[in-house]
Amino acid sequence: LSNLVGGTFGHRESNFMSELDAQIPTAFDPFAEANADDSGAGSKEYVHIRVQQRNGRKSLTTVQGLKKEFSYNKILKDVKKEFCCNGTVVQDPELGQVIQLQGDQRKNVSTFLVQVTISSSVLCNVLL
Repeated sequence: LSNLVGGTFGHRESNFMSELDAQIPTAFDPFAEANADDSGAGSKEYVHIRVQQRNGRKSLTTVQGLKKEFSYNKILKDVKKEFCCNGTVVQDPELGQVIQLQGDQRKNVSTFLVQVTISSSVLCNVLL
């Protein structure tokens, strides 16, 4: 009787394993679309707005990735007047021109760029 039960159980186990093998989905690569888009790398232009923490409560907002055809000094002048903060344009060897503003101005700058339609054709990527 024990051989019969063991044999039946073993038979059921093999059927169970074959059913599981049939239900296992094929390998899914979550980065397949991103890797396919690498051929067009640089086709999308991003505006990166970041905040850097300084001493204590002090922070610095950086804006990079604006098109080179825009006057960074005019944008800086308008942003400084609009949000009552100080700022400067810095030339970085890797990143090009970067606008630096005092304080955490991420939301203000992103809404300003969208309202002024500087970034209407540019995908605005706000990193919080």
